[in-house]
Amino acid sequence: MALADHRKSATSRHPGLLIFDSKVTTQAHLAELNDRGIQFLTLRAGSPQLTNQLRSLPAAAWTPLPISRAGEKTRRVRVHEDPATRPSRYPGTRRQLAVAGRGHEEPTRIITNDDSRPSKAVIEAYARRMNIEPRLAEAIRSFRLDARAGALPLNVDLDVVLSVLARTVCSALRRRLPGYAIATPDTLQGGFLSIGGPILNHGSEIVARLDRRTCSPVLRRADLPSAVVPRWGGRPIPLEFAQPPLTGGRSPL
Repeated sequence: MALADHRKSATSRHPGLLIFDSKVTTQAHLAELNDRGIQFLTLRAGSPQLTNQLRSLPAAAWTPLPISRAGEKTRRVRVHEDPATRPSRYPGTRRQLAVAGRGHEEPTRIITNDDSRPSKAVIEAYARRMNIEPRLAEAIRSFRLDARAGALPLNVDLDVVLSVLARTVCSALRRRLPGYAIATPDTLQGGFLSIGGPILNHGSEIVARLDRRTCSPVLRRADLPSAVVPRWGGRPIPLEFAQPPLTGGRSPL
């Protein structure tokens, strides 16, 4: 609720959708979010009664559904949707999606007050929440997010901002590299970001030529945008890749 209040004070609008673990709030707060018109996705705590209800459902009550996640092959899960389940301490009914086939012994139960979003979109949206812990671990391991740079809060705030920006840049890069959608920042640094090469002046054009590395074939297939320099009248800096050595040991460079 504090997060929703902060968003309201900062932007004059409530958040459109909140996705969170079931342990961070209560069913009374879910009802308050609903009263404010804030959509939410969260898990429903399990109980033996709920588990037995799902186990007793016939196979025809489950719908096969392909689910996609970044860096993973499309996974087929089974979904049972109840549009009017009644949580024990919630004043009313809510939509529930039970998801089986995710590698857990018992189905995952997602409850939401969003009745219009397709089941596939609901499940994939909540699956992205599961990436928070690995991304925090990346920020700690690769950018030392847990290390305080100094006693001044300003230094700590600056470190956090720079770490978030660096992680965002790495995330944008790995989405453009075929086969590296879940690569960690240290992998990107060692394989791609550390590549050097000469800057070539062709008079009317400046070209950056990347040295030949084992990852060059990946970069050739990557969807990399051209760098544009505003101070040069918005001219781009094209990328070139060093060619392999000629037969006999001679290099075109």
